[in-house]
Amino acid sequence: MFVQISSKKICRFNFSFSIIIINEHLLAYYMPKGLKETSSLIGIGFSVIETAANTFIQDRVDLQLNPLDNEVFIVYAVDLDPTAPDVQAGTNTATSCSLTTTSRTAVANLGDSACLANAVLNIRMDAGSIEGVPFTRGSNESPATQLDYLGIISTNDFFVQLQGTGNANVKAVSGKMYGVRARADASVYAALVQSEVLTQ
Repeated sequence: MFVQISSKKICRFNFSFSIIIINEHLLAYYMPKGLKETSSLIGIGFSVIETAANTFIQDRVDLQLNPLDNEVFIVYAVDLDPTAPDVQAGTNTATSCSLTTTSRTAVANLGDSACLANAVLNIRMDAGSIEGVPFTRGSNESPATQLDYLGIISTNDFFVQLQGTGNANVKAVSGKMYGVRARADASVYAALVQSEVLTQ
């Protein structure tokens, strides 16, 4: 559960993003059953750049969890900041990205059980038009309802996917995942690992 202390709107290429500040003092009260917090709030940054325009790329980010201690990572928020798509006359363009608990071969959406967050920036144009209409679509940085957390990562890493569409230039995404380390009971840890492996 989160309290939004303050928010600030940032405009870049006609797209609007929201920055959420998390009150870490509240986190300990909402630890999932069977887990014991072993760290304070951690922010893990990442950045991914296409190797060529409109080419899918995935990056693996190591969490350095200790499986011998049944260590997991509880995700409280994810912030994705993709670069804006190009303005191409008469062409629809997009920058799409996602963050998942297991490896993927394409950008994931929220219908994928392994997907914790995704974001898509679009510029739509009619044929022959030189003026496009921008659209922004993405999952919230923090849970939209009274959920206590976004997800639990029980394996040693997570993955960030990126792909542009219709662009002349390579695109990138940077972001940060917020959460805490925790130690799970043996039975809970086994169930979490099995559930995550089955999403591959």
